[in-house]
Amino acid sequence: MKNCVLVVLIAGALVTGAFAQSSLFDKYDVNMTKWAQLPSGTAWGGTTSWVAADGKGTVIVLVRKAPYFRVFTTDGKFVKSWGEEGLFNEAHSAQFDRDGFIWATDPNDHVVHKFSPDGKVLMTLGKKGVPGDNTSHDSFNRPNAVTIAPNGDIFVSDGYVNSRVVQFSKDGKFIRIIGGTKGNAPGQLQLPHGVALDSKGRLFVADSDNKRIAIFDKDGKFLENWAAPCRGNIVMTSDDTLYASDVNAGAVSIIKDGKILDVVHVEGRPHGMSVDPTTLDVYTSSSVAQAPNVSKSVRKKAASN
Repeated sequence: MKNCVLVVLIAGALVTGAFAQSSLFDKYDVNMTKWAQLPSGTAWGGTTSWVAADGKGTVIVLVRKAPYFRVFTTDGKFVKSWGEEGLFNEAHSAQFDRDGFIWATDPNDHVVHKFSPDGKVLMTLGKKGVPGDNTSHDSFNRPNAVTIAPNGDIFVSDGYVNSRVVQFSKDGKFIRIIGGTKGNAPGQLQLPHGVALDSKGRLFVADSDNKRIAIFDKDGKFLENWAAPCRGNIVMTSDDTLYASDVNAGAVSIIKDGKILDVVHVEGRPHGMSVDPTTLDVYTSSSVAQAPNVSKSVRKKAASN
């Protein structure tokens, strides 16, 4: 029943004009046009593929045109940019880990890079230009997202061609394959497009073409599915609240224990999405090539009685 309620609430938010660029329960103010303050005379120049907030005052936007990384303050003030032409074949996603390192995927080159905060490549997983199948321990086929566990374990969503998540140790050694079978049966995945971990070590996978979140235990055993549109990114906050963006719905669903808390609707295709770990502000980046944009949704303060 909870899955049915979730789907109905999301659908209602999307077909009702009153919810445009707002939240279903009016808990967020959405800024679609004024957050990112680009330097005078400049433009994004390419698709704003992803966005990531580190919780320490920095937000990066990954753009599919060099310089690939654009760095801002949480107030939207431009700080710097980096990433020379040729660094990516296709800049797809970027994620901060707890130590401030940045993990980014390049589906067209079949690799995942770990960068220092100043842009130095520290590690590369996968073999550049060499695709692997669902059984490969060291090669991907168009990986699209990453999350890092508190102990440093690396979880790679290898989902555009394969149907799995691959887990590595912090030094890049293979641990296990999670999923690995394409389909819609329990435990099967159809275009995984995001990964997140909760406080219990459970793995949440954006099983995007099945329009559900697939949940696995710390050993990779399937547990259950939650219905939710999730062709974008998923983020888990410290209190185990799950945020899931979807490019087709144009929305971010906020879910806890499988129950809907809110749906934030934004313009464009929220391909990239991040939640500031400190403020819980929600950032989305649109992958509409003709209209690149980044939004910031700020939670409204509760009214005093």
